[in-house]
Amino acid sequence: MSMLSFILYCFIVTFTPGPSNILILSITNKEGTAQALRYTYGATVAFGLLLAASATLNSMLAAILPRIMLGMQIVSSLYMLYLAYQISRKSKPASGNKDAPTTTGLGTFRSGFITQFVNPKVIMFTMTVIPTFIMPYYSAVPALLAGVFGITLIGFLAYTTWVMFGTIFKTFLQRNQRITNLVMTAFLVYAAVMMWV
Repeated sequence: MSMLSFILYCFIVTFTPGPSNILILSITNKEGTAQALRYTYGATVAFGLLLAASATLNSMLAAILPRIMLGMQIVSSLYMLYLAYQISRKSKPASGNKDAPTTTGLGTFRSGFITQFVNPKVIMFTMTVIPTFIMPYYSAVPALLAGVFGITLIGFLAYTTWVMFGTIFKTFLQRNQRITNLVMTAFLVYAAVMMWV
């Protein structure tokens, strides 16, 4: 196994913009760092569970995936469009204080956890990374668990990086909130559409 290829793949996929990363940025901007961290913890737990499921059920998932892919695409697309709507409808903070956080209801552990199960980027990544980079070389349970833990840690680092980015640029994002929301909404709609291309 090429460790460099494996690590680069994990970092590129987890750190680049996707539905979860865009939501983390939006939650940090609207609800604050604490709420974004709650979402991040839920997203990380679900990410780890999806990786563990991939390692455990790889052969079974490969057999049934083609049959359930259409349903996953429909649910994922609709959920991303719903998230885009949630982001787009909040254009200004609720109070006169532009630094006051607003609530979208997305900044919770539960929301972060559930989002991962309909996030096509995460689902595809978790279903391919372990069978591609770990299972051909290591089949022992401790090696698979180490892989799941390591990849989950990389995912957590990616999510917290987006929280830090949102916190650092919060003033800029709030000052340009309408444009920021439109850009984040456009990225989510684009991701939903690209599932069908």
